[in-house]
Amino acid sequence: MWPALVRPTEVDKSKSNDLNDPRRLLDVLPAAIYVTDAEGRITYFNDAAAQLWGRRPRLNIDRWCGSWKLFRPDGAPLPQDQYPVALTLQEGKSCRGQQAVAERPDGTRVPYMAFPTPFYDPSGSLVGAVNVLVDVSEHQRAERVERRLAAIVESSDDAIISKDLNGIIATWNKAAERLFGYAADEVVGKSITIVIPPERRHEEIGILDRIRRGEPIDHFETQRRRKDGSLVDISLSISPVTDETGAIIGASKIARDITEQKRREQQISLLAREADHRTNNLLAVAQATVHLTHADSAAELKKAIEGRLRALANAHGMMAQSRWAGADLRQLVIMELSPYFRDGDPRAQIDGPKVLLKPDGAQALAMAVHELATNAVKYGALSIPAGKVRVQWSLGPANKLRLAWQESGGPTVSVPRKEGFGTRAITRMLGQLDGEVRFNWREEGLTCDVVVTV
Repeated sequence: MWPALVRPTEVDKSKSNDLNDPRRLLDVLPAAIYVTDAEGRITYFNDAAAQLWGRRPRLNIDRWCGSWKLFRPDGAPLPQDQYPVALTLQEGKSCRGQQAVAERPDGTRVPYMAFPTPFYDPSGSLVGAVNVLVDVSEHQRAERVERRLAAIVESSDDAIISKDLNGIIATWNKAAERLFGYAADEVVGKSITIVIPPERRHEEIGILDRIRRGEPIDHFETQRRRKDGSLVDISLSISPVTDETGAIIGASKIARDITEQKRREQQISLLAREADHRTNNLLAVAQATVHLTHADSAAELKKAIEGRLRALANAHGMMAQSRWAGADLRQLVIMELSPYFRDGDPRAQIDGPKVLLKPDGAQALAMAVHELATNAVKYGALSIPAGKVRVQWSLGPANKLRLAWQESGGPTVSVPRKEGFGTRAITRMLGQLDGEVRFNWREEGLTCDVVVTV
């Protein structure tokens, strides 16, 4: 009879090798088992129970359970009259599957499920109960990990999808819904080809073949189709999914939207090509400037070349700052006149609407204003303190820019006997843009009228 069972240590196990002896069977079982009498006093426990409790209770003295303390799953203390064995003895029927948390003497806690069963003597009188305790620590830990992983998957900004080896979708997270436009209930159970453009279906065959061989796929860039039919650039990382035996049963996909990355790459490539083209063009113009520059001395030659290259660099710098959107004409004129005038100097009048110049136009007009200003300093209005310069422009139909340079208050002007470099440079550079240039050497000051398409 169960209450007659004794503590294993009280039995000479060397003399108890009979497998028909229930005590011997219970002693070697890995499950925690103990027995109580009708009053709840513990009359037997095996080693597995002692290990779960972290102590060995006193036989025929300790009641209901051998644990140091007992708590509900929510952490609240569990009253003794609510212990699973106590309820079983009170009600005379099994109270299986109840959960509790045992605290060991060292303070560690072990969650478990209890399966107490009452037993009776031949006369039908209740004589005690046997309780089986199942440690659910690992189970709960696995559940927590599973919940945490599920939360990570659901909160991820990347689309995370799982499918079987036939390409049938098994799971579909919120990010996948946002990326592809399909709700989970619209695609789970359907083929992954629902988001693959027809011309890329061959990719899926290759992907599944590699997954069956256990090969992961990292950062595979491709395109997929949204519910609305639009295409999206994505980067795929795919890993095999195995079952508990290690057999490959499917695949997990992480899809990242790289549309913005592709756009940036294209923009960078475009800017790099544009910068390369403009740099080569600038170097060609600089080379022509050096070859066509003449002076009476090395110092004058150096000064002339430096000034002209600075004008080209100014235009190039303004274009680069605007990311090649355009150079502001007003700022360009102010920059070229800044060596000769302080800000707000009444001798320099600049007037005109906002105009953004394309690279070629910016270089040509920067060179033109530089040459006009340099000539004015040497021979024209800016060679004396009373001289003035007026630069004004207007923008007409078909983006025709009309710019006028006018000098006044300087020495008397006469028509030059030969064409200088400045005149040739202005005429040639603007001529390459189908521009028109007209010089008028009036006695009261030079005027230069420019018409160019911007």
